[in-house]
Amino acid sequence: MDIFSHSNENRLIAKAFSTESTDHVIFNGGASALLETIPSGSIDLVITSPPYNIGKEYETPVQLEEYLEKNTAICSDLVRVLSDSGSICWQVGNFVDKGEVVPLDIPYYNIFKKLGLQLRNRMVWTFNHGLHASRRFSGRYETILWFSRTQDYVFNLDPVRVPAKYPGKLHYKGEKKGQPSGNPLGKNPSDIWRVVAQDWENEIWDIPNVKANHPEKTSHPCQYPVELVQRCILALTNENGVVLDPFGGVGSTLIAADSTNRRGVMSELLPEYCETAAKRVTDFQRGDLKIRELGKPVHQPTGREKVSQVPLAWSKDSNQ
Repeated sequence: MDIFSHSNENRLIAKAFSTESTDHVIFNGGASALLETIPSGSIDLVITSPPYNIGKEYETPVQLEEYLEKNTAICSDLVRVLSDSGSICWQVGNFVDKGEVVPLDIPYYNIFKKLGLQLRNRMVWTFNHGLHASRRFSGRYETILWFSRTQDYVFNLDPVRVPAKYPGKLHYKGEKKGQPSGNPLGKNPSDIWRVVAQDWENEIWDIPNVKANHPEKTSHPCQYPVELVQRCILALTNENGVVLDPFGGVGSTLIAADSTNRRGVMSELLPEYCETAAKRVTDFQRGDLKIRELGKPVHQPTGREKVSQVPLAWSKDSNQ
């Protein structure tokens, strides 16, 4: 069956999922409609950042209970299509209603737990930029809930190890005296994701959020970085696996899948985002798309840049 839309010139935008295709799929429609075309047990990793019910252009805010009820049905479908060794990475922030903060990972944990999944990690992704709050501390983190369907899940630690602080450290006694005390490939990274590979003291994965000066920035208001998805894909799937993003946005998951020799599948309601996603994937395959290098250190101001100094006029006025 030819699943690809002849009304669209881009080969990636499809009408349905196919187990026979080796290409990526961008489905212009709702997550539920795409999931209807996906056979049970055919997805190796679901990774996504669902809408937070805060009124972005791709969502209509509703009462929190209604929002969670609607997404519970989608979560149930996602569990159905997940393979026995598969995982779900659910990246969420906070829902804020009249200044009251609701951390969305709490109700989502209960939803997936009732669907039979098992939580393996709750990763905390921190970043330095975002909106500044005026009546509470500014939020600078989101969470990634990693669930597996069974005890027999894929976990490849080696591709995401970080260098050890003291790689030359040796056992000083016993049968292993004189042998390296740590893994020569590096150590298991922390579940707090702020990691620069060089930041041995903090052991944090430093992955900047996608804001104005980020090389991956598009028109999407809540775009997540390719690097974040790459780390999850490398650890939780094998090569040639299938990765699904039911809220695909502008295709960051597909780019991460392509860069790691996996097949990416996504759904997205807005046609303009689908077009952007298709172009980004095609540009990446041609070598024309800029993405942030995996593990690249985050720029730290030296104090000499003008933007890192308090404006002189403001400083004088404030001291009067």
